[in-house]
Amino acid sequence: MLSQFMVLFGFFALVLVSIFWINKAVRMFDRLIGDGQPAWVFLEFTALTLPGVIGIVLPIAAFAGAVYVTNRLTTESELTVMQATGYSPWRLIRPVVIYGVLIAVMMSVLTHLLIPVSLSQLHLRKSEVSKNITAKLLTEGEFLHPASGITFYIRDITPEGELKDVFLSDQRNANAPVTYTSSKAYLVSEGGGTKLVMLEGLSQTLRKNGNRLFTTHFDDFSYDISSLITRDEVSFNHISFASTPELLLRPGETAIRSGATLGQIAYEGHNRIVQALLCVIAAVVGFATLLLGTHSRFGVWWQIITAFVLLVGIKMVEGLISGPVLANASMWPLMYVPAAGGVVMTMVLLHIAANPGLFRRKRRALQEGPT
Repeated sequence: MLSQFMVLFGFFALVLVSIFWINKAVRMFDRLIGDGQPAWVFLEFTALTLPGVIGIVLPIAAFAGAVYVTNRLTTESELTVMQATGYSPWRLIRPVVIYGVLIAVMMSVLTHLLIPVSLSQLHLRKSEVSKNITAKLLTEGEFLHPASGITFYIRDITPEGELKDVFLSDQRNANAPVTYTSSKAYLVSEGGGTKLVMLEGLSQTLRKNGNRLFTTHFDDFSYDISSLITRDEVSFNHISFASTPELLLRPGETAIRSGATLGQIAYEGHNRIVQALLCVIAAVVGFATLLLGTHSRFGVWWQIITAFVLLVGIKMVEGLISGPVLANASMWPLMYVPAAGGVVMTMVLLHIAANPGLFRRKRRALQEGPT
């Protein structure tokens, strides 16, 4: 059973990760390529988002794998044969628990290590790309806005790197906006910065005071586009970049450094542990629910729907308890209520599956009345 669980988990995880990842990659492709970034930057960014996507998918894949395998064992009567040979529901759920624990270990590696590292690296690369003004400007036939008040246009770029028919509007000074046009231009790196060298062009300055236009023809003119780039230092103080020991053992220091509240820090730290526990809960709740009822030619669809509803209820509880924890860090034990509720729910389902005539006997006793 464990091997079947892992095989189906791998299949569902691969399918779901592909769907989520492609959806995110399409939006990122349009934004990055539209800004003139090369394809390798797009591949790097999508790879850095992969751990976060896998973290979203793992609980869903764990539930889907447990339900699919259990449904197949039921429809092929293998589960019925195992129960007839004396295997109780408490014995049958052991491989499911091991299966859930294995996925929980994977989720723990993601939440405690890979996701914080990938998010910090993605933040760094986004900052570097946003400062790459050259890539943003090298786009043909589009009016670009690399900075507030700046409009830039290139009609064509030759294979030699020559920019044809350049238009640059600088309206950062509202009282004296300037417009530059030139038949050709080049981007030149100089002194650690980048300059736009325009040839055979025209400069037009509109003085709002007096409403006068001044024009200047030039043979060559250089415009420092490095000034369009903000040189702010990249900050890694956000709590999503912090390690779990920092969040749980040094919340005060982390709060001062990140500017987050103690409630946010407690929620972030304990949520990383809870997400791993919910992988186990998703697997065992799906399996235990499908043990209810008897073999039917119509399958176990009502059990599957019931299992799905139970998991939705657990997620709703998880959402409800987030507010008190964010407001008061001392309420962090509430974070483990959904996982504890899932354990209790599983035990109740297994007890019902082990005693299928329990409700019928109680109903008969109520109908007969006291003797």
